[in-house]
Amino acid sequence: MASNPELLRTRVLIERDKISNVSPSDYPHHYPGVDNSWSLENFKNNFKAKINRMSKNEMEFDLIGIDASIANAFRRILIAEVPTMAIEMVYIMNNTSIIQDEVLAHRLGLIPVQANPTLFDYKNSEESPTDLNTIVFKLKIKCENNLDASPDEQDPQKKYKNSNVYSGDLIWEPKGDQIERFKDDPIKPVLDDILIAKLRPGQELDIEMHCTKATASYRLLPEIILKKEITGDLADKFAACFAEGVVEVVTEDGVKKAKVVNPRKDTVSREVLRHSEFQDIVKLTRVRDHFIFNIESTGAILPQELFLQAIQVLIEKAKYVKVALANVTASDT
Repeated sequence: MASNPELLRTRVLIERDKISNVSPSDYPHHYPGVDNSWSLENFKNNFKAKINRMSKNEMEFDLIGIDASIANAFRRILIAEVPTMAIEMVYIMNNTSIIQDEVLAHRLGLIPVQANPTLFDYKNSEESPTDLNTIVFKLKIKCENNLDASPDEQDPQKKYKNSNVYSGDLIWEPKGDQIERFKDDPIKPVLDDILIAKLRPGQELDIEMHCTKATASYRLLPEIILKKEITGDLADKFAACFAEGVVEVVTEDGVKKAKVVNPRKDTVSREVLRHSEFQDIVKLTRVRDHFIFNIESTGAILPQELFLQAIQVLIEKAKYVKVALANVTASDT
């Protein structure tokens, strides 16, 4: 293991047969002569957030200068505690399709709903549905023969009407003042082409659904350190040990050289450490306080909004702990 204190303090070491230095040591008196006491001012100066890419359904960003415990708190909150509007209750008045009621209800519950959850209240089991806590969808559809289809037609979607039932067939039924509140952004399924069921002539569905308010991944930045230049045929072999785009082979003064161009694409497979010729000239690490987050959304809520809500949840948790500690301290005096 390396004896460089700064390397030990700031990096997770990737070795041929193990991963070492995984536990943080960034606290006071761990290293002689080094003041590692936590400082709010130092945190403000060192913390950085960088958005790498963002779309309607996905965002990748870096959080630099935070502890793993904070990064993991955001991950857990995003998974379990950022609320969305989802189909919770399914009332089936008629279902003559071949799909069992419980399976059909489950399929409906997985359809993402485009509605801002911050504009709705939580609903407990004792409360009645209102326009402030519930969204109502209805699905009433029947399959019939298409009289205009050719007698030789074999395609069910042309031979029959409503042979396939899609999420786009769900009809929002506004309650109270919902039609006014959401006139600029009507509530609907995020996607219209999610297949719910297949019907044949005479089969039909008559269903009412109630949506209520209910409740990502990250990794450390890889780092590839070359202790000396890798040239010639070894450069090609070295580049082949990594995912595409991590290492490039460039020619300088007629000599091929391996150059690390984008270590964040590295999957940390450690393939390079299987080759004895590279074991003493390359070091693989991960930057301990540099977290790469990737948030994927169903489209109901923008990914950047999901993270902002996660931050707010963490703030509320911190406030709760602060009050609880104050109460404990007061009771002891």
